[in-house]
Amino acid sequence: MSRMTVAAVAANFGRDLDDSFARISAILTEARERGARLVVLPEATLGGYLANLDGAGAVSLPPALDVHGPEVARLAALAGDLVVTAGLCEAAGGERYNTAVAVSGDGVLGVHRKVHQPLGEGASYAAGDRFRAFDTPIGRLGMMICYDKAFPEAARALALDGADVVACMSAWPAARTHAAPDLAADRWTRRFDLFDRARALENQVLWVSANQAGTFGDLRFVASAKIVDVGGDVLATTGTAAGVAYADVDLADMLGGARNGGMCHLRDRRTDAYALAAVGA
Repeated sequence: MSRMTVAAVAANFGRDLDDSFARISAILTEARERGARLVVLPEATLGGYLANLDGAGAVSLPPALDVHGPEVARLAALAGDLVVTAGLCEAAGGERYNTAVAVSGDGVLGVHRKVHQPLGEGASYAAGDRFRAFDTPIGRLGMMICYDKAFPEAARALALDGADVVACMSAWPAARTHAAPDLAADRWTRRFDLFDRARALENQVLWVSANQAGTFGDLRFVASAKIVDVGGDVLATTGTAAGVAYADVDLADMLGGARNGGMCHLRDRRTDAYALAAVGA
């Protein structure tokens, strides 16, 4: 059956892994009680994000974890019959990566390393270099992290690789200059929401967007976890507060209605007209 409940999480995760796992366990318990099959947790769920984005964050780095190590195995055990995505700092080949994993009780289903690095993030992490979708028990899934969603090519690459669902995990902060006292009025909150809706609509995918909430170091996060359908309509959102957004969707019906109709964006592309874009002009 293609009908399922999906959950997008806005929550605060810091350096304390035991505290994070306790919070994850509570979230997944509730999600399972609500009948969820997919739960998307934020960027940097395991170990927290950077304390700031001016390059000085390297003095307070999250723990670097192996995606095949005990912490991810613990996350998979908690996931059980759910598909769960979460962010972490990955240690691999002498580098640190801002990474997302998708897990279930069967283990690691997919891994994505953040490709696009904003502001001073490159001082703390190496960059990934690809976008790939992969098969999961809930359908073909693509993942991206935060600033990745500002680039249409990223989501399009996942859609062209067959993604029906995109899990976007963020530690998206409010504006650093001319910040609005009310997060709902902040221009970075507005951008966060616009990117979510545009990427879902452009690619006719189910978009599940998680974000950090609260504050960490110099950063104040906009929360705004949400689920967006293939038409760019928000099915559920936490708003600018911590919480979990749930939506019940019939994925096959949703995708079929959009992609088999008169305006299928992937089908109607004119790749012959995009030559200049392909070379960066």
